[in-house]
Order: sequence, then C-alpha cells, then structure tokens
Amino acid sequence: MDAIARADDALEVYGAKLGSRLLVGTSMYESPAILADAVRASGAEVVTVSLRREAGGARAGGAFWDLIKGLGLRVLPNTAGCKTVKEAVTTAQMAREIFDTPWIKLEVIGEDDTLQPDVFGLVEAARILSNDGFQVFPYTTEDLIVAEKLLGAGCEVLMPWGAPIGSGRGLNNVFGLKALRAHFPDTPLVVDAGIGAPSHAAQALELGYDSVLLNTAIAKAGDAVAMAHAFKLAVRAGREAFLATPMEPRDMAAPSTPVFGRAFS
Repeated sequence: MDAIARADDALEVYGAKLGSRLLVGTSMYESPAILADAVRASGAEVVTVSLRREAGGARAGGAFWDLIKGLGLRVLPNTAGCKTVKEAVTTAQMAREIFDTPWIKLEVIGEDDTLQPDVFGLVEAARILSNDGFQVFPYTTEDLIVAEKLLGAGCEVLMPWGAPIGSGRGLNNVFGLKALRAHFPDTPLVVDAGIGAPSHAAQALELGYDSVLLNTAIAKAGDAVAMAHAFKLAVRAGREAFLATPMEPRDMAAPSTPVFGRAFS
C-alpha cells in the first residue's frame, strides 16, 4: 500500500490509537490563545501538562485546566521537576486524581545543569507506579540496559531524550538512538527533549522512532502557531520517509545517469 494512503498507520500506546505522532507540551506560551491555536495547528492528539500548573487550595490553575479540557485532547500529566522517587510517585498520584487518567510521563531528574534523568530512581518509581495501575511514559536516556529494566518494571513505551530539555540541539547521539530502536523493535519509542527544529523531528521519525514530544521549540518560536504546523508536516514527512525505506548511504559516488550508452568524442 502507498505510504501516503496508510490510514491504518496509527501510533498505539497502552491500547490507545493515535493518528498524530506529535505530542506537545503546554508551558511557556505567551498567551492562552496562542497555546490553543498552536496545539490545534500541530494536529497533536496528546498534550503534556505539569501538575504544578494546577494549583491546590484556591485552584489558581483552574482557568488553564478549563482551556486544556476545551481542546478535547488526551492529557499526559508529567512529574516535571521531581528529583526523588517519593516526590515523583506522590506527584503522579495527585495527577491521577486531578486529571482522571492512568497515564503519567515520569520524570526523576538527577542533575540540574543537563536535567538528565536519574535512571536508578526512574526504574524504581516506574515499578511502584506500574504496580499501582499507572501506565508509565518514562523520560529516560538512550541506555540499553536502563531500557530493559524499565520494560521489566512494567513500562510499555520508552521516551529517550534527544538532547537536554529545552536545549534545541536535536539528536545528540544518533548511534545510541539507532541502537535502541534496533534492540527494541516492537516497543513504542518517543524522542522526548532536545528537539529544536522540524528537521530534528523528521530525523527522529526517519530513524524509525514512533513519535516525538516537544514544547520549547514551538512555545518559544517567533510564530508559535506557524512553527507548530511546521512540526506537524515534519513528523508526517519523517514517518512517510521511514515507511518508504530510505536508501542506504554510500562512501563513494554513484552516478544517477548511467555511463553506458553515452556518446564519447
């Protein structure tokens, strides 16, 4: 079947089928209106939301939550900023109550400058939450051993970073990401963090990754709505290129016009 016409090419995670392979965050936008317009322009069906945007007590985040609900999309709460297993687990449990979903994007941050995940705490928290009925989306590195342990802890999807959160550097370790894809061919893989341009997203999908999750690249663009649409097109192009099977790179030139039959003087 023509890749362009693949109506059944949906991303499936924890039994949910998603037509879009772009997941977007909801922080740092200049206004609620720009956030809403950008999310719609992205074509995303899942948005990530931090519990810290939904304040307790006076519920100062109520207007924000009403905006998110108005978009009619699936919500993926996250434990952004959590540095310990206890903090991440508690935040996840609170998020489940507020957002009424078993989905959780699990972050356990281990280093302040790079916001690199604490993979030891991450595996422990993933096991606790999985046993508690959560469907965990772990923000991790491209380490193969960590990936194996996360799957063993109950995760059914992995979210390796491309580069440090908010850096916009793209895919820092293409070799490692390709190795992860090759070792876990049947596991949904989402590049999370570091994506800065549509070309980075397209590259991730061309490598066979199932999706990308990004926030800063859209929210901090000069025109967030236009950038969101650009990412929508890039993800689609990358996926279709992967399905079409790109040519293998060569060390030597290969003429596109055959020498045989050419006139010689």
